[in-house]
Amino acid sequence: MTVESIATAAYLVAALLFILSLAGLSKHESARTGWLYGVIGMTIAIAATVALALNKSEVAGTATVILLVTALIGAAIGLYKAKVVQMTGMPELIALLHSFVGLAAVLVGWASYLEVERGWIPGEAAHYTGALLKIHHAEVFIGVFIGAVTFTGSIVAYLKLSAKMKSAPLVLPGKNYINIGALVLFAVFTVWFVVDQQLWLLIAVTVIALLLGWHLVASIGGGDMPVVVSMLNSYSGWAAAAAGFLLSNDLLIVTGALVGSSGAYLSYIMCKAMNRSFISVIAGGFGIEAAPTEDQDYGEHTETNADSVAELLKNAKTVVITPGYGMAVAQAQYGVAELTRELRKRGVNVRFGIHPVAGRLPGHMNVLLAEAKVPYDIVLEMDEINDDFADTDVVLVIGANDTVNPAAAEDPTSPIAGMPVLTVWEAENVIVFKRSMASGYAGVQNPLFFRTNSAMLFGDAKDRVQDILAAIN
Repeated sequence: MTVESIATAAYLVAALLFILSLAGLSKHESARTGWLYGVIGMTIAIAATVALALNKSEVAGTATVILLVTALIGAAIGLYKAKVVQMTGMPELIALLHSFVGLAAVLVGWASYLEVERGWIPGEAAHYTGALLKIHHAEVFIGVFIGAVTFTGSIVAYLKLSAKMKSAPLVLPGKNYINIGALVLFAVFTVWFVVDQQLWLLIAVTVIALLLGWHLVASIGGGDMPVVVSMLNSYSGWAAAAAGFLLSNDLLIVTGALVGSSGAYLSYIMCKAMNRSFISVIAGGFGIEAAPTEDQDYGEHTETNADSVAELLKNAKTVVITPGYGMAVAQAQYGVAELTRELRKRGVNVRFGIHPVAGRLPGHMNVLLAEAKVPYDIVLEMDEINDDFADTDVVLVIGANDTVNPAAAEDPTSPIAGMPVLTVWEAENVIVFKRSMASGYAGVQNPLFFRTNSAMLFGDAKDRVQDILAAIN
């Protein structure tokens, strides 16, 4: 058996493991197994690729050392980041990782152009003749475009998620025409490049794609950022697939297609859950103009304390907890899990209501609650819990804001109008855990805070939960 045949078999095994990984990650109960399949598959894929590269006669000596050293450096950085990152920082870390995939696709495209079209490696162009050479030209151009859009788009997503850039959407004059114009130029330049491989065309499309990626994501508001992260995941997959074509690597093509298609489908599901147009979101908020912001007077809010909340909970029969990003920031999930166990011991029916985009990453809240050992069977999705709020004694809104905003259902002028939300205001009592009266990530004030059946419990969510536990006991 040759190294090539072994590598091909290894690629097939890795591809199957990646498919099993996606299947496992689709459910809470099998998520760890799915993650393990993915790790094993990627380990096999990297080992096979390195072995295949080292087997080639042209890769020897200094090149071998460079390959192994860079792989070790990358592995060390990855292990370090995985160890130090907090769950609250996971969304922006993922966005940053997507940018690396996009940058890699751009570099691979440029390297392939220099090798084949510019003849930097003698004899490389001999592998491409006739129509195959034209296809290669198109692969280079399209791969660079997708990679560059992914790179800058992911950088902007990282900046927004890490609060280093305002979450409000950027609205340039004629922004929709800017996006359309960039796509038209890309299409024209692609045909031109296939006919005549001018260096300036590749430079131009790289610059256009970098600017387009920045503008697309900058034009999307904070409320839609979870969808954007998912969509960038899809873009990074297609960028990887494009790099796979250029490198003639079948596994990279398959893996990129899996990531690209699954990310696009997840984004579509999230858009449906948020009553958002899929095309509008991925096209940088196409057709959506910024709504005027008004400081509406909703009246006075009511403030409460831990002792009063504890008394409410002790006398309640049904309690629903709706967590959000604020719970993740405060690392309050362990205290919430302890409070849940205490109330259930007292015969209270406690359940969780999870909005599809709670947090800043799909499944963010589910992971936090699973980490704190909250039983899966009491963690319900929005469509499973919404009909029960009217019969609920107490709702604890812990760090959530936009996902429980009644303006989405009642105010057609609101920037989040039409987005399905958890109808917590239908419960008898609503307790909102919050540090202040500031608006949420989407920059929209929440009239829930001023309802007669709502009370604000200010402070760090972790501390307030512990105070409530102490009062109950």
